Amino acid sequence: MTVTCCIRYVLDPYKRDRFEEYARNWLMIIPACGGDLIGYFMPHEGTDNIALALISFESLAAYEQYRARLKVDEAGAANFRLAQAERFILSEERTFLRPVTAG
Repeated sequence: MTVTCCIRYVLDPYKRDRFEEYARNWLMIIPACGGDLIGYFMPHEGTDNIALALISFESLAAYEQYRARLKVDEAGAANFRLAQAERFILSEERTFLRPVTAG
């Protein structure tokens, strides 16, 4: 069963440009590590401090394998360091979703 990881980010609204750089970096890193990246989504209208990312996997086991690859990936580690140093992410939540299918 396919699962989609929805990451909800709460951002420092004064550092959205830094988060957007961070998100752009993931556009190449995530697929290279095995995630099926649906996309990163920035605030446009309304709330200015919430961003989302959607990444699909064949299973939760595939997600765990992806996380293991991500931890040893140089570009991924550099992007995590960028987020820690710049502190543009105030919090993040992960929710795992499954598609709704006909009966």
